[in-house]
Amino acid sequence: MSARNSHYDVVIAGARCAGAATAMLLARQGARVLLLDRSRHGTDTLSTHALMRGGVLQLHRWGLLPRVIAAGTPAVRSATFHLPGAVSAVEIKPKHGVEGLYAPRRTVLDAILVDAARSAGADVRFGTSVTGLRRDRTGRVTGITGRTGTARLEVGADLVVGADGRRSTVARYTGARAACVAPASSGVIYRYFRGVAADGYHWYFTPGSAAGVIPTNDGLACVFAATSAERMRGELDGGAAAGLRRVLSRAAPGLADRLDHHRTAGPPWVFPGLTGYLRDAAGPGWALVGDAGYFKDPITAHGITDALRDAEILARVVTSGGPGAVGRYQAERDELSLRLFRVTGRIAAFDWTADEIGAHLLELNDAMAGEIAAMTHGHWGVPRRRPEPASA
Repeated sequence: MSARNSHYDVVIAGARCAGAATAMLLARQGARVLLLDRSRHGTDTLSTHALMRGGVLQLHRWGLLPRVIAAGTPAVRSATFHLPGAVSAVEIKPKHGVEGLYAPRRTVLDAILVDAARSAGADVRFGTSVTGLRRDRTGRVTGITGRTGTARLEVGADLVVGADGRRSTVARYTGARAACVAPASSGVIYRYFRGVAADGYHWYFTPGSAAGVIPTNDGLACVFAATSAERMRGELDGGAAAGLRRVLSRAAPGLADRLDHHRTAGPPWVFPGLTGYLRDAAGPGWALVGDAGYFKDPITAHGITDALRDAEILARVVTSGGPGAVGRYQAERDELSLRLFRVTGRIAAFDWTADEIGAHLLELNDAMAGEIAAMTHGHWGVPRRRPEPASA
């Protein structure tokens, strides 16, 4: 069985935060958007889901932050850094209309973004996989092939966007190369705990390991422990729960002891490690957002913020149209990403000393400040007119 549709302005593969945000922003400007995802609406995914100020700022600007708050996501009003011999608490001050930070579960955030995309007019279809790309005689991408159950799908599009994660089908079929590759990867275990009194984000760093506490929905806290990917493989020998306890006992021994008296909510989640990359972000008739185009190690908890940022950049340049639109997207993404990418790679290597980690964190903070400056000045925002076909 074959299902056909004449044409969409944009087809997006992947309805997680990057894809759903891109679909929402383009649909709000009048684009005819098809958003596809192989999973189901509102399902969970591997993510520690902390938002930095840039991500919260965008949700506020898009009118979605009240929905995040209404879902019971607690405000984060401080970030405390526990380093060897020093503890430093930083107040999250109201700025740019944002009162605090938030860390919504992905079951909450992704569903809010998908619902907003659908309300804006996007055609949203779950349970549908993209299996290939259509091209014209010049090699330009002109649509997708896919499958919903036993039904085959063929759809034409002016632009195909891959928001389908680290193992992106769109990236694979376009041959998007990794222009930058991180030198190392961390391994991370996290689990949800009940009743952990967390007045904000808590980040722990000690040579060879790190940990964090992230307040989230339903009175839970996401507690993670990290070390190098190579070392994490050995920590998992006795199971994920035992590995989490061992790494926590090194990174944050007091926290590890306290957690022994708290109930868990669900099993541990494991990220075994994956080397970060900056892939080519665009080409004739296609673009990549989120982890499909840019994945950096989760140790700095900045992935969702960058995914939302890149969704807005892509929607803006596509809406503006003109020659080289998607090429401008890649240039802007890379300019904002490279410094964050590199310092994250250094932290994920876990070969730093107690003195060096402080310097790395200061550099990370400075890079995030530069990102916020770009997002609050200049030409940010999506012009309100129908997108023109994007060209490379």
